[in-house]
Amino acid sequence: MAGTVLVVVEHDRGVLAPAALEALTAARALGDRVDALTIGETADPLAEQLGPYGVTTVHRAHDPSLVDYGPEAWGEVVAQAVRFLSPAAVLATGTDRGNEVVAQAAARLDLPFAANCTHFDDGEPLALTRVRWGGSLLEDATLAADCKLVTIAHHAVDAEPAPTPGPAEPAELDVTIDPVLARSIVKGRVEREAGVTLATAPVVVGGGRGVGSADGFAPLQELAAELGGVVGCSRAVTNNGWRNHTDQVGQTGTRIAPDVYFACGISGAIQHWVGAMASKNIIAINTDREANMVTKASYAVIGDLHQVVPAITEEIRRRRNS
Repeated sequence: MAGTVLVVVEHDRGVLAPAALEALTAARALGDRVDALTIGETADPLAEQLGPYGVTTVHRAHDPSLVDYGPEAWGEVVAQAVRFLSPAAVLATGTDRGNEVVAQAAARLDLPFAANCTHFDDGEPLALTRVRWGGSLLEDATLAADCKLVTIAHHAVDAEPAPTPGPAEPAELDVTIDPVLARSIVKGRVEREAGVTLATAPVVVGGGRGVGSADGFAPLQELAAELGGVVGCSRAVTNNGWRNHTDQVGQTGTRIAPDVYFACGISGAIQHWVGAMASKNIIAINTDREANMVTKASYAVIGDLHQVVPAITEEIRRRRNS
């Protein structure tokens, strides 16, 4: 596709979201020039991190209402950027924030929007593949519009620097945001414990209904600690109140892409599989050899997780101390 692809840079108070680098990588294959849009003054220093990914110009939007994330205000910024810059396409991350912001912009611009795309084929109209039905369907579609609005599915591409870094030259983008749009803005946060997160951990030890109770997660916690990972869970677990929703892996939780995912006592409903399918290796531990997660796993252990998980932890410790 000829023309500029404008990438909406996802960040949280100036901290770049890793998924933003995936979007920049995908953008290089979509157009012949990549520009970036940063929203709020706290994002100004990000230009240094964007240049290696081939960004030519970083358009910086400032307004008193852009002190923190707000979907309406951010969507309005994107809409004004499209009107002023006339890019061939706008690309954002397929995260909750990315999809929300581009949906807001699409409504304001009266343009179609293709969410959670995994692949693009150059041409007019733009041919693309996108994830539908919670990950159980890949849809081939075309998108025809003066400006294509798309998001790239999280973990659909690996973030890779450009062969030739871009200058990432800053340019001020004059925007005017109606103060009423600040009615939906982040006002406070509950900070999680510092360290690796569920979305970025190299190892995730997940537990499902088969764990049996909140106390039953103690052996999973030990295994995760030995491997420098974190504990995740299925929706059934959060529904039972055994773990917080922030630990949930799945379509309505966190999408993960660890090097190894231990799925312990998890049947593997499609909603959970959507969140875990980007894992590089999946080790399923289950007494049911017909469970969906077992049939899809890289490796499977048919057995009682309450015996298998402590045995794995003990063997890891034995080998480290030998």
